Amino acid sequence: MRQLLPGTAAARGCALGQARVRLPHALDVEETKIATEAVAAELRRFHAAVTTVRAEMRDLRDRLHGALAHEVGEFIDLHALLLDDPELLSGIDDLIRTGHYSADYALRLQRNRLAAVFESMDDAYLRSRIDDIDQVIGRLHAALHSQHAVLQGVSGEILVTDSVAPAELALLQSQGVVGVVTAGGSPLSHSAILARSLHLPLVVGSPHLLQKANDGDVLIIDGSTGLVVLEPNAGDLRAHHARVAEARRERRQLNRLRREPSRTRDGIDIKLWANAESRDDVSEAHALGAAGVGLYRTEFLFLGSNALPDEDAQFRAYRDAVLAMTGRTVTIRTLDLGADKADKTGLALRDEPNPALGLRGVRLSLARPELLRAQLRAIGRASGYGPIRILVPMVTAAEELQAVRSALHAALAELRAEGLEVAAHIPLGAMIEVPSAALALRSFIGGCDFISVGTNDLVQYLLAADRTNESLGELYSPLHPAVLRVLHDVIRTGLRRRIPVTVCGEIAADPTFVPLLLALGLTELSLHPATLLEVRQTIRNSMHAQLRAAAPSLLRARNRASILRWLNTHSQP
Repeated sequence: MRQLLPGTAAARGCALGQARVRLPHALDVEETKIATEAVAAELRRFHAAVTTVRAEMRDLRDRLHGALAHEVGEFIDLHALLLDDPELLSGIDDLIRTGHYSADYALRLQRNRLAAVFESMDDAYLRSRIDDIDQVIGRLHAALHSQHAVLQGVSGEILVTDSVAPAELALLQSQGVVGVVTAGGSPLSHSAILARSLHLPLVVGSPHLLQKANDGDVLIIDGSTGLVVLEPNAGDLRAHHARVAEARRERRQLNRLRREPSRTRDGIDIKLWANAESRDDVSEAHALGAAGVGLYRTEFLFLGSNALPDEDAQFRAYRDAVLAMTGRTVTIRTLDLGADKADKTGLALRDEPNPALGLRGVRLSLARPELLRAQLRAIGRASGYGPIRILVPMVTAAEELQAVRSALHAALAELRAEGLEVAAHIPLGAMIEVPSAALALRSFIGGCDFISVGTNDLVQYLLAADRTNESLGELYSPLHPAVLRVLHDVIRTGLRRRIPVTVCGEIAADPTFVPLLLALGLTELSLHPATLLEVRQTIRNSMHAQLRAAAPSLLRARNRASILRWLNTHSQP
């Protein structure tokens, strides 16, 4: 029987297919004791499951290629680290050995113990890490029962599940899955961001569908509205096919914009940079007519290896990115490891009490001067092949930026003394993502050649709201008066000092927010190549002068509802 089930839009696009329902891993197992003579066998059974899960995660990583492997590999690596965590494994071993519990029940007990610890933490980011524990526990539970811990998909199906990890999401699309609906989740989660990059329709927050759908049921999902139709009728099918046809027409129109300028209707040029972390990303950005790379993430070099990448390895990666852009500037962000990015080298601290506020970004680079020296030398060597800028993350004070500039001058002097070709000048910029940097910008902007606003972290820190914590609802949002005022002050300070300002967070990749950013005076955006053409189209349909004239009314908005009304009023026709 036809049913309409609301959810939350997370990744645009429509999909029609048969449901493949994946129920949550059941850990409501009853308490089960085993005999003393069975303990050794139960331990072997548990360790065999651990070995199986390790192999499955290696296989999952091996089946992802190119830029996709870099983008989702960090999540696989995080789960691999958790799987090796002695706090998890030794606790289960002890429950089996001394408590004489079955492996299944030991998993449940250990999961509940860890959940109690995480839930008692004050930091919202750390509390949300129980999701990663649950995914690892779920894999182990499935392996104990010879089930596939990694989700499997079939071409033409729509996955209905409680949650989906980013790595699994990427694999499912490669298997032909056309859409995903989850019972929980947030449109601001890593999975949602990846789904948008993959152009894979995703609806989150639809728990009723998980209860009502069965394998083989026909579904229509709309990732733009969050609506799910179970067993659609003829009218639903006609409407779906019309939406798909319209989306194809829009995509053809967008493709015509590859070589068109990013210019408003009244003749104002807006520079569109691309975010990238691989040569594939850079090549795509070049093909789409990006002005350059506004944010080249270097973390992927550190996340996939057991050893730190040396200067030569980094140089080759940076040189390849520069060559792929063929004369357009590449902005390389120095290492931003820490917080939710765990690496295998031990460089990022795994036991920090509050990693989101810990030794990350420029703090880590300055704490490891040899690491910073190798990276700056590699960037300097790559500058001989084309234009490069350096972006410093997590800046909180002028002293940090000055320390990096001094280290850069020393590295370039060394390279020149060695007879290597390097640029005469490499611009150095600060990433504004910490409230203190935004508020004190006037005191150190003179030491910047450019600045880039990382809105993902800036919004998170301003509002004290973890963007991955779905229980916070709409609290994490760039549509907050405080966020707009900080953005306005940063952009205005840059304009007055004639220092280029770029916004490189998720807000820049959403065409909905383009009128808002233009109204605040922004003329440079950096975004994932996947949405570059949509943002360009929005820019080309905008009247810059009208939006700038409407900025005072935007800044007078007192709440999210007022800002949404402003956007609705000033969006393109």
